[in-house]
Amino acid sequence: MADNARAKKLADLIQVVVAEKLQRGIKDPRLGTHVTITDTRVTGDLREATVFYTVYGDDEDRASAAAGLESAKGILRSAVGAAAGTKFTPTLAFVADALPDNARAIEDLLDRARASDAKVREASSGATYAGGADPYRKPEDESDENDEGSPSA
Repeated sequence: MADNARAKKLADLIQVVVAEKLQRGIKDPRLGTHVTITDTRVTGDLREATVFYTVYGDDEDRASAAAGLESAKGILRSAVGAAAGTKFTPTLAFVADALPDNARAIEDLLDRARASDAKVREASSGATYAGGADPYRKPEDESDENDEGSPSA
């Protein structure tokens, strides 16, 4: 079993090699400049690599990019093997990265929270305090305090 540092180095190398090969070496029109390799993870035994990618475009572009990556898997694995120089070249699995979808969902939630805050701010703009500006009781006169605590003569 390989150590984590070696797996991390191999993952970084795979990410760079696959990105460069997609940019310069593969002529598939489905894999244009709108495919970005975001992350790569390698198993501890260095046998399997998972390559995460994002696609700029709509669902049709994502589906065509996934098909293009599957068809180019052999070429990409050969390029990784030539660059890595390891005894066994890891198999590549391409997974669409969920990060952009998660970011979009978070942005939608933040927009709803901002709208709700604006409604509350608008409703409270002309409001007054229910019990006065200072809700704490204060003694009205100091002489009243002294009279209450002393015995009468």
